[in-house]
Amino acid sequence: MVRIQKCSFCSREIPAGAGLMYVKNDGTILRFCSSKCRINMLKMKRIPRDLKWASSKV
Repeated sequence: MVRIQKCSFCSREIPAGAGLMYVKNDGTILRFCSSKCRINMLKMKRIPRDLKWASSKV
């Protein structure tokens, strides 16, 4: 059975075979639906709740 993952930044569903998976040095797995989400979280260090387009209210 195929698992549908959720984006770690915007909580959008990611279909199997799509998106990006980032593994941190401590073993934490972050999944992103697009490079936009990856850059906003890792490079720009933004919080999803501060952005209107990111539906994640962490």
